[in-house]
Amino acid sequence: MKKICIAFIAIASFIACNNSSKEKTKELRVNYKKIELDNGLDVIFHVDKSDPVVAVELMVHVGSAREKEGRTGFAHLFEHLLFLESENLGKGGLDKMSARIGGSGANGSTSRDRTNYLQTVPKDALEKMIWAEADKLGYFINTVTEPVLAKEKQVVKNEKRQSVDNRPYGHNQYVIGKNLYPKNHPYNWQVIGSLEDLQNATLQDVKDFYKKWYVPNNATLVLSGDINIEEATKWVHKYFDEIPKGEEIPALEKKPGEVKETKFLYYEDNFARVPQLTMVWPSVEMYHEDSYALEVLTQYLSDGKSAPLNTVLVDDLKLTSNTVMYNYASELAGETQLIVRAFNGKNLDEVKAGIEKGFAKFESEGISDKDLQRIKAGQETQFYLGLSSVLGKGSNLASNNTYLGNPGFATEDIKKTLAVTKDDVMRVYNTYIKDKNYIATSFVPKNSAELALKGSTLANVVEEKIVNGAEETFDPKIAATYKKTPSSFDRSIEPEYGKAPSLAVPKVYEAGLENGLKIYGIENNEVPLVRFNLTIDGGQLLESLDKLGVANLTADLLNKGTKNKSVQQLEEAIQELGASIYIYATKENITLSGTTLAKNYTKTLALAQEMLLEPRFDETEFALLKKATISNLRQQEASPNSVARNAYNTLIYGEDNIRSKNTLGTISSVENISIEDLKEYYNNYISPSVAKMLVVGDITEETVVNSLASLNTNWHSKAVTIPEYKTPDAPNKPVVYFYDIPNAKQSVLQFGAPALAATDKDYYAASVMNYILGGGGFASRLTQELREGKGYTYGIRSGFSGTKAKGTFTISSGVRSNVTLESAQAVKKILEEYPTTFSDKDLETTKGFLIKSNARAFETAGAKLRMLSNIANYGMKADYISDREETVNNMTKERISELANTYVNPNKMIWLIVGDAETQLNRMKELGYGEPILLNERQKKIKN
Repeated sequence: MKKICIAFIAIASFIACNNSSKEKTKELRVNYKKIELDNGLDVIFHVDKSDPVVAVELMVHVGSAREKEGRTGFAHLFEHLLFLESENLGKGGLDKMSARIGGSGANGSTSRDRTNYLQTVPKDALEKMIWAEADKLGYFINTVTEPVLAKEKQVVKNEKRQSVDNRPYGHNQYVIGKNLYPKNHPYNWQVIGSLEDLQNATLQDVKDFYKKWYVPNNATLVLSGDINIEEATKWVHKYFDEIPKGEEIPALEKKPGEVKETKFLYYEDNFARVPQLTMVWPSVEMYHEDSYALEVLTQYLSDGKSAPLNTVLVDDLKLTSNTVMYNYASELAGETQLIVRAFNGKNLDEVKAGIEKGFAKFESEGISDKDLQRIKAGQETQFYLGLSSVLGKGSNLASNNTYLGNPGFATEDIKKTLAVTKDDVMRVYNTYIKDKNYIATSFVPKNSAELALKGSTLANVVEEKIVNGAEETFDPKIAATYKKTPSSFDRSIEPEYGKAPSLAVPKVYEAGLENGLKIYGIENNEVPLVRFNLTIDGGQLLESLDKLGVANLTADLLNKGTKNKSVQQLEEAIQELGASIYIYATKENITLSGTTLAKNYTKTLALAQEMLLEPRFDETEFALLKKATISNLRQQEASPNSVARNAYNTLIYGEDNIRSKNTLGTISSVENISIEDLKEYYNNYISPSVAKMLVVGDITEETVVNSLASLNTNWHSKAVTIPEYKTPDAPNKPVVYFYDIPNAKQSVLQFGAPALAATDKDYYAASVMNYILGGGGFASRLTQELREGKGYTYGIRSGFSGTKAKGTFTISSGVRSNVTLESAQAVKKILEEYPTTFSDKDLETTKGFLIKSNARAFETAGAKLRMLSNIANYGMKADYISDREETVNNMTKERISELANTYVNPNKMIWLIVGDAETQLNRMKELGYGEPILLNERQKKIKN
C-alpha cells in the first residue's frame, strides 16, 4: 500500500546561544512530502524555487558494514560500477548524460553504512534524471561484464593508492579499525577494502550483491529544488513502479567497539616526516543521546586557544601546533579519536603525558557555561550552512530517512544539540574516556621507531610491491551482450527536456569608501547567514626572495589576538556569535574571510575590523607559528603531491621568480624571519587602496555600506605598488623531469606549460576548448582513456589557472606506478591528436554542457562570492556570463583546433613525474623526449 506523509522541518526561532541576548534566529523551514511506492521505495520531495535547479539523490542502505570478510571494499566498488552503464542509458551511463544536460557531474560516496548517488541539474532535466536513476536501480546488472569489472577494479585500487598507500599516515585508520573492532565486527575493515579482496571479486559476487541490496525497499530517492511535486510524482511512478521489491532486509544490531585492554601499536611510515600519536576510545552510534554531548566534549578539549589539550601540549610543553579530537559516529557504533602530530623529533611518550595533563585539567575545571554556549553557537551556524543548498537539504532528508525513517529529524537533531548541559559533557567524559581502555597508534618516520610510545608492538600493514606488468589486462571496448529486462514501455527512449529555465543572474551592487575600499555585494535571504571576504592585493608577491613566508606568517599572526584581546579572548568573542573569521595569505593576496548568522553580522564585522586594524603581534604566538610552519614544510617534503606542486612551479616559473616559491617559504627562510619583518610588511602593504569587500547573504546593500563607516574612518590609505613578475614563455621543446620518492605506490604527473592570464581575450575560449580534453570530468578524453579505458588512474584533469598574471595549462594525475610510462604515452597521444580529431559531437557536448550548466552557476553563497571575485579582480561586467554564452555559441571546430595548437602543444611542455626512480626513471626515455632529468639525488631504497 502506498503511504504518504506531508511534513515540515521547522527549524524555528531558536534562542540565541548567548544568554545575554533574547534575539531569535529567523525561522527556516525545509518543507517535504514523503511517499512510499508499493515496491518499498521511499521518495521525498522538497520544493525550493530560489534557483532553477534540482538536486537528485539516491541513497541505498548498504555500505562496507554489509560486506562479508574476504570481499571487503565491495560496496565502494559497486558504487563505481553503477556509474558506468545501464540497459537504457547506454555506455557511459549517467556520467555521459550529465555532460549533455549541464549537470554538476554524477557523484557518489560510500560510507560504512550507506552508498549515495547525487548531483544537481537544471530543472528542465528532472524527468531525464528520474528515468536515469530508475535505470540504474532496476536495469543495470546485465551490463556488467568481466572486462568492465576488471577495469573498475584497477580504478578503485588506484583510488586506494592515492588516498591511503601514497599518503602520510594513510594506513592509520586501517590499524585502528583492525584493533578497535573484533574480527567479526563489520567495522573491522575499511570502506576502501584491501587490494587482495578487490582483486578477488568475481562477476557472480557483483550480481549477488546487486540482487540483495540494490532493491527499492532498501533505497531512498530525494528530489530537492525547483520542482512541481504533482508532475514529479507521476514521473516517479512511471519509471520506478515496476521495479520489483527485494527480499526483506533486517536491520543490523548496534554493536560497539571492544577494547579489552589498552593496546599500543607503531608503524614506520614511508611518507611521514614527523611523529603522530592517535588515541581511540569506543563510544556510541549516531543519534544516540550521548553523541551530542560527545561532540561538545571533543570540540571543547581540542578546539581553540583555551582548549585544555592545546593549553598543555601547544602553549606549555610546545610539543605540537594543534590537537584534533572528534567523535566519529556511525550507524552501528562510534569512536572518539584524538590525533596529535608532534614536532620533528619529539617522543610520543611526552605527547601522551601531556594529553593526560590536559585531561586532568578538564577533570578539575570542567566546562563553563560561557564555553558551552559558544560551542553551541558554532554548531548552530554549521547547521544552517549544511542546509544552504538544495543538495545539502536533500542529503539531510535522505540520511535521516535512511537511518531513522524520519526525513524531518533535523528539527529534533538541532534541538538535541542545543540541549546539551555541562553535566552531560562531564558525564560522557567519565563514561567513555576517563580510565577507559583505548587503542594508541604511533606513526613515525622511517628508521625512527624510538619515537613511538614505549611498549608499542609493530602494526600489521600490508604494503603493495611495485612490479611492472603485474596487473591483468582487459579490453573494456567489448560490448556486453544480454537479453534486456522486460518493461511495460520502451525505456530506451530518453525523456524530452522540460521548459528551459531562464538564466537568473544575481543582482550585483557596487559601492566604494573614501579610503579606497571597493564594495561588491549580492543580497540573498535563503538562509539567515552572511559570508564576506575582505581581500587585500599583494600576498607573497610583495615579499623579497630572502624573506619567503612573511605574508603567510603575517596573515596567520593577525588571527592571534588583538591589541585589547588575547588569543583566547578573541576566539571566544567570535565563537559566542556562532561566527568564524579567518585571515590567510595566497600568492597574490591576503584575505579576511567571515561567516556569521545575519543577526550577528554587525558584531562579527566589528571583531574583523579589530583583527585587521589592531594587531597584537604577540611574540609567543609568533614563535609557535614559526615552529608550526616549519613542521608543515617538513611534512610536505615527503608528500608526493606537495613535492610535485613545488617542483612543477619551479620548472614553470624559474628559481628567480617569486611565483615559483612555496607560499609557506622554506625552512631556512622561515627560521630567519623576525616579528619585525611582519610588522614592516603589515605597515607597508595592508591598505584599503588595494582592497575590496565582497558580501553575500541575508543583508541589504544599505546595511553593508553603513556597517563599513568605521572601517572608512579608521583604516587609512597608503600607496602600494605590487611588483610584476613576468611569466616565462612556453618552452621550445619538451623536457622530462623526475623527482625520486622511493617506494611510491603511485606516480604523480604534472605536465604543462605557461599559458594565459584570466584577462586574456583567449582565456575563456581556451577553457571551452579544454572541456573535452580534460576539463569535463567523465566527458573528457583524458578520463575516458586513462581511467575508463585503461584503469591507470583514479582521476586525471587538465585546466588553465591564470589570474591577472599569465598562469599555466596543466595536466595532473596520480597513476599506478607500474604504468607511469604508459600513462605519459597515452597523454602524449591524446594531445597530439586532439586538434584534428575534435568532432561535431564533441562540439555539441561542449556547448550543451556549458550553456545548460549556467542554470546552476550561482546557487550557493560560495558560487556568488566567486562571481563577485571575477567582477572585482578582472573587471568583468555583472552579466559576464552572457558574454561567455556568446563565446560558447560562436565556437567552431576550427577555432578549437587553433586554440589547441597554440596552448596545449605537447612538444612545448614540461613533463614532470614524481615517483619511484628505481622502477620508473629509466623507462621514461621511451616517451621520446630525451633522457629524463633527475631533480633530486637518488634516494636509498627503503625497506618495504
